[in-house]
Amino acid sequence: MSELHVVLGATGATGRQVVAELLRRGHRVRAVHRGGNGRFPDGVEVVAGDAADAARMIEICAGATTVHSCILPAFDRWMEEFPAALRGCIAGAGAAGATLTFADDTWMYGRMTEAMTESTPVAPVSNRGALRAWFAEILFGAHARGEVRVVIARAGELYGPGVTSLLDGRIFKPAAAGRPVIYLGDPDMPLTPTFIGDFARTLVTLGEQDDESVLGRVWHVPHPMQTTAREFIGEIGRQCGTTPRLVPVPVGAVRPLGLVSPLARQGAEILYQFTMPFVVNGMAFTTSFGEQPTSYTNGIAATLADMRLNVRDPRAAPVGA
Repeated sequence: MSELHVVLGATGATGRQVVAELLRRGHRVRAVHRGGNGRFPDGVEVVAGDAADAARMIEICAGATTVHSCILPAFDRWMEEFPAALRGCIAGAGAAGATLTFADDTWMYGRMTEAMTESTPVAPVSNRGALRAWFAEILFGAHARGEVRVVIARAGELYGPGVTSLLDGRIFKPAAAGRPVIYLGDPDMPLTPTFIGDFARTLVTLGEQDDESVLGRVWHVPHPMQTTAREFIGEIGRQCGTTPRLVPVPVGAVRPLGLVSPLARQGAEILYQFTMPFVVNGMAFTTSFGEQPTSYTNGIAATLADMRLNVRDPRAAPVGA
């Protein structure tokens, strides 16, 4: 019988991709989110549960070999909701004797002038970066105490099917339509956008491991060679037969001009990433597991195909990571 994997936050962009990847690999999947509904492929068990409810998490995670935490509270609720949700994830996975994977970002590293690796010092320069560092400490503290086996996957700025991010949310639709693309930051700085499918594959691969040398540590998602926002947007235009005009906006002008979405307003404190090199090095994962990243050409094609299939309500809440 195949192993049972529990996906918490299964209706988010990352959670949905993790569910799909698990099914491709033949695992049994239990998809969990607060509402207990949502569209999933046949064979997926869908259950309701709040990660902050530790007792419920213990029930839901029973029998699992791996629990994937793709939870992402609203930005303005991180302090109130994230710590309790992490404790619930730890309780559920720990009681089941399961490995707990955690979908993370790179905000805890702070301002960078070179590529980020797993050994890059944690030096946050934003409130959310400090919170991300704290969340990792909570998880690795539980691992060190023997409460649960933990492994963390960190991604850069996400793009791909279902994603609404500070990068993806502002460039694909206008570039595809040939309209001006407003870019917050320096479009010629080195950049490694993370394809959401690569994030999911990294989480699933790590969750399949039972080697103690793999667990209890951070792994970066593998990325192609660095690009720039200008080149990335140009590739979107090339695939759509358009020539989008790039309009760079200095980060300092974001709030006064009111040019950003609610998501970007909430995340304005981490826009500094787009004023300097934003390069994530995931070679350790590629070397250890042999998995290659999706090219920007193919990742952009998959994102555009998803846009054509799914016309989303622009008023809908962002799904983020």
